[in-house]
Amino acid sequence: MLDFLLGMVGSRPIEMTAVALGLINVTLIIRRTIWNYPFGILMVILYAKIFYDYKLYSDALLQVYFLAIQIYGWWYWLRGRDTDGLILVERLQARSYPLYAAIAVAGVATLGTVMDQLTDADYPYWDASIAILSVLAQFLMSRRRLESWVLWITVDLLAIALFWIKGLEPTAALYAVFLVLATTGLVAWWRAWRRQEASMEAPA
Repeated sequence: MLDFLLGMVGSRPIEMTAVALGLINVTLIIRRTIWNYPFGILMVILYAKIFYDYKLYSDALLQVYFLAIQIYGWWYWLRGRDTDGLILVERLQARSYPLYAAIAVAGVATLGTVMDQLTDADYPYWDASIAILSVLAQFLMSRRRLESWVLWITVDLLAIALFWIKGLEPTAALYAVFLVLATTGLVAWWRAWRRQEASMEAPA
């Protein structure tokens, strides 16, 4: 049992710290507090170091994007807080759905093709789907969009299945935890958005 738990969070202090920071980060995001960002930034920096040490250079470079979007999100969230200090939840306009869908399809097709033809990657398009949807989900999260949680849930479902097939059961279990958190986040943000809408509709 201990080996399984260590497999979920890693055996090195830097990995354990990164996982702990990630769980704190997501928990604070669910609560709509801007204080998630210091934890998120530290987590990204640690994962950049971890991936670099393991020579996973593409994943390490992806952390550069995540670091930039964390800083942008912190700035954007500061500009969209309610009177209680918690951020206001916003929705994507329906006309934006085709645009994001097109970006996702093009991104997955491009990255998947590159990985399929130029590397020995397993399940290149499946793996590319997780990467591209993660990028879009993080961007929408930085914009305080409710739909970001839907993307994170999709990412977690794809990741759980892929890691399980690859025999990475502890990592699949960790993403199952992320799935529970993402579902909780979707429900919490949906309720917050409904309260915002109700307060706007209430007579003065």
